Parts: sequence; structure tokens; C-alpha cells
Amino acid sequence: MKKHIPNTITCLNLISGCVATYWAFCGVWDVALLFIILGAVFDFFDGMSARLLGVSSPIGKELDSLADDITFGFAPSAIIFDFLKSGVDYLPWHYLAYAAFIMAAFSALRLAKFNLDERQAMGFIGLPTPANALFWGALIAGSGDWLLSTPYLYGAVFVGIFVSSWLLIAEIPMFALKFKTWGFAQNKLKYCFLLTCVPLLCMGVTGIAFVIAWYVILSVASNCLSK
Repeated sequence: MKKHIPNTITCLNLISGCVATYWAFCGVWDVALLFIILGAVFDFFDGMSARLLGVSSPIGKELDSLADDITFGFAPSAIIFDFLKSGVDYLPWHYLAYAAFIMAAFSALRLAKFNLDERQAMGFIGLPTPANALFWGALIAGSGDWLLSTPYLYGAVFVGIFVSSWLLIAEIPMFALKFKTWGFAQNKLKYCFLLTCVPLLCMGVTGIAFVIAWYVILSVASNCLSK
């Protein structure tokens, strides 16, 4: 019985992504974001439960990637698509909204690379798909109306799609919030990140997007300094 627990949790992640996608297409971006967050919770616990129960399996690994691409690839792309589509009422610009789904394809590519890359045990190479999904979901759910009111910012979303797609597969080391020890000296970057996230999260839903942006900036800066 216990061998089915992790896969059941993974399926709950996938279902959360499906529900998030539905609400994204309905234009209810905050509810879509809520289900992406719920999917992220399930994604955290499926791996943990598999390790605790000692029931990791190849099929669970493949199922996890499939669920992640729905929740953290397709669902945020659907949010961006609905956002872009709602900002224009004329052709051919209306069709540019479909560019949002490029990010879903790059999310799938990032997940496939992650499954084969043995360098990512204690960190990441490229932007993790949950972080990318939370950035876009929070940005549009929290500041979508403001972005739509300014043509330049609306246009910047198109550029952001390609930047995010590149970050997903870029050979850029990014730290993970995994701790081998709890000492401050060995985890200065992680502790500093967590402390500086507190005021950012006080900004509301959009604060989640700022947290992810800050995470990318810190990762890149730390990587540059280490060289």
C-alpha cells in the first residue's frame, strides 16, 4: 500500500495543475496561482514521502516530471496566454498571445534535462520550473491590471517569456534551499536570501514574483563572485 502513496501525491500535483489551467483560461488568475502553489506543496511532499518510505521508482520519476510540466509549465503559460489575449482585441497581434506556450515547451525540456543531470543533487543548473511558475503566476495575479494599463510593460511580458525560457535551460548554477548542516558560515547565501524575503513577501501577491527575481539575481551574483 505504501508504495502507492508518493505516486498518489504526485497525481494530486498534476490535478492541481489541471485545475490551475482551467482557472487561468477563465481569467481568474489569483485562483490559478493558488492551485499552482498547492501543486508545489504536493511536489515537495511526493519526493519526501518516497524517500521516507523507501519506495522510489523509475515510474514515479517519470510521473513527477509529467505532473510538473502541467503544473509548472502549462498552467503558468495558460495564465500568460489569457493575460496577453485580454490585452489586445485586434489581429494579428491577438495571435502573439500563443507565444506564451513556448515557455511550456522549455519547461518540459528543463525537466527532461534535470532527470539526466547528476550535477543537481544539492543545487540547480538553470531556473527550476516551480520558481518560474510562481514568478509568472504571482506577477500577473498581483499586477496584471497594472501591466495591461501600460503598453511598454505589456510588451515587456513578451520579452519576459523568452528570457524565462532561456533561464530554464541556461547553464547557470542556482542555489537550492537544501541544508547539509545548519551553520551560518556554510549557508550564508541561503540564510540571507530567506531573511531578505520577509519584507518582499509583505508586498502581497506580487511580492512572490519579487522573491523569485531576487533568487535569480542572488544566484547569478554568487556564481559570478565565486569565479
